[in-house]
Amino acid sequence: MTDPAPGRRRRDAAATRQAILDAAVAAFTRHGYDGVGVREIAQSAGVTAMLINRYFGSKERLFAEAVDVAFAPRTVIAGTGAELPGETARALVRRTAPEAEELGPFLLMLRSAANPQAARIMREAIALHAGRHLNEELCGPDAGVRAELMLSVQAGVWLMRRVLGTTALAEAEPEKLAERLESLFGLLAEGGSPQPARRPLAEGGSPQPARRPLAAAPPEG
Repeated sequence: MTDPAPGRRRRDAAATRQAILDAAVAAFTRHGYDGVGVREIAQSAGVTAMLINRYFGSKERLFAEAVDVAFAPRTVIAGTGAELPGETARALVRRTAPEAEELGPFLLMLRSAANPQAARIMREAIALHAGRHLNEELCGPDAGVRAELMLSVQAGVWLMRRVLGTTALAEAEPEKLAERLESLFGLLAEGGSPQPARRPLAEGGSPQPARRPLAAAPPEG
């Protein structure tokens, strides 16, 4: 008979590694990078700190893998092509509603961003997951800038509506809020921009200089 021990050990190792990652994602989301140590994560996972170092090498590398796990699923980016602005807007409104489940990746980002190493890791994860997806969907000039603007709007709406609970966003009618966000995301997706008002041309084709307002006449003595 074949010895089943090697296969069982591989399964056990994979299960242990996954348990550590699950505990790390939960801990970093709840406390941030600086707010929790390897010992606390090990205790939550039912292993030793030495075993975590054996599997991941360091807290920083454990954080990097936890961030990758947390950021990989699409949370508020939805749809493709022409449907992306509307689907993303509606997903954002649903996920930031007061009764919605917490957005773990956003909490992890908010609570860990003050640490330079953690911030670097999260920047890389954003570029790898959400940023890459948006860059593939957006076309035209400055696609990377427009992609990050969309992500910034999403993070801002989550912060204002869900974390701070500002009145206007928290009490906004969901359908109308989604419509406004869809318009904004549509503008960013298409690469358009509002055109500034143009002054009439002077003779020779050059724009007329802006007129300065006339100063009030001094009062007569």
